[in-house]
Amino acid sequence: MYAVIRAGGKQYRVAPGDVIKVEKLPAEGGSIEFTDVLAVSSEQGAISKPESGARVVGTVVEEGRGDKILVFHFKRKKQYKKLQGHRQPFTAVRISEIAFDGQTFKAPDLPKKQTKEKREAAAEPAAKTGPRAQKAKGAETRSAAPARRAAAKGGKKAAAKKSAKKSTGKKK
Repeated sequence: MYAVIRAGGKQYRVAPGDVIKVEKLPAEGGSIEFTDVLAVSSEQGAISKPESGARVVGTVVEEGRGDKILVFHFKRKKQYKKLQGHRQPFTAVRISEIAFDGQTFKAPDLPKKQTKEKREAAAEPAAKTGPRAQKAKGAETRSAAPARRAAAKGGKKAAAKKSAKKSTGKKK
C-alpha cells in the first residue's frame, strides 16, 4: 500500500514507515497530516484517485537545513563574478498511517531506544575481549620497535649536514 502526496510544491510516493524530507513545515505537536493525496494504491495493485477522505499522517523526526548549494553567476569579458550560497530548511517526516476508503494502514512501531547506561553495560564485555583490545596490545609492541632497531644499530644518529654558503664571486 502506498500513496502519492503533494507537499511543498513537490510530489512524494510514500508508504507506511517511510521517512521523507519535505520543505519546512510548521509542526504542531510533532504530527503532520497531509490531506492533498493525489493517488492511492490498494493491496490488489489497483491505483485509484481519491475524491475525498484520503489522508496521510506522519510524525516529525527531525528539522534541519540541507547541504549548501553554491550559485555562481559569471559574465565573460566583463569582469563579473558573483558567488552565493544557500541551505534549504527541511522537515523529516516518518509516515505513520495511510487512511483511505475506511481502511487504515499503519507503520510498525520503532524499537525503543536504550538508555545510555544499558548501552555502555552491553558494550563493556565485548570491549575487553574484542579485536580492538588485541589491536591495542599490538600497538604497545609496535611503538617500542623503532627504539629496539636504533639500539641494535649501535645507537648512532645521523650527523647534521653543514650548509655551504654560495658566493657569487663579486666583491664590493
